[in-house]
Amino acid sequence: MNILVLNGSPRKKGTVSEVLKSTVSKLESKNSGNSVVWENICSLKHSFCNGCMKCRASGKCILPADDAHRIADEIKACDMIVVGTPVYWGNMNGRLKILFDRLVGSLMAESKMGIPIPLHKGKKAVIVTACTTPFPFNYICGQSTGAVRAVKEVLKSSGFRITKKINIAGTKNKSFKSMEK
Repeated sequence: MNILVLNGSPRKKGTVSEVLKSTVSKLESKNSGNSVVWENICSLKHSFCNGCMKCRASGKCILPADDAHRIADEIKACDMIVVGTPVYWGNMNGRLKILFDRLVGSLMAESKMGIPIPLHKGKKAVIVTACTTPFPFNYICGQSTGAVRAVKEVLKSSGFRITKKINIAGTKNKSFKSMEK
């Protein structure tokens, strides 16, 4: 299975990154034949979507080649995507959102009537979020639910089947290793 990991955290050793590593490790232990591609979103070089909508017809972004084009190819090649993001104001972080905006044409097509057509039916997805708001307030205040909802909207509209959601709350001044115990 080809697994693509999109790490939306700017902290390469932060909670989201550590939970993603643990999740991938568990997936690899179930099947030793997995191929994993890991992308740190905050290290990518790509421009913003300009809203021209040309990708909807062609399936390809018309902006000059950058890392967003490469990620689009990696998504096409994957069987499973694992997306992790810290929770920022009840949503995914901005860098991940900017990337998803650029990937619209490679995630879904559009019928002649303008109805979205998912391009990744049959593929699986895992969503990982982490926020500093402690449980249960992360749910009561909508912090974790907002971020999961936003990522889920992108993935489900693209045809991915969400197989697991991992929400880590109360991460302020804690490491993933201490929460794992």
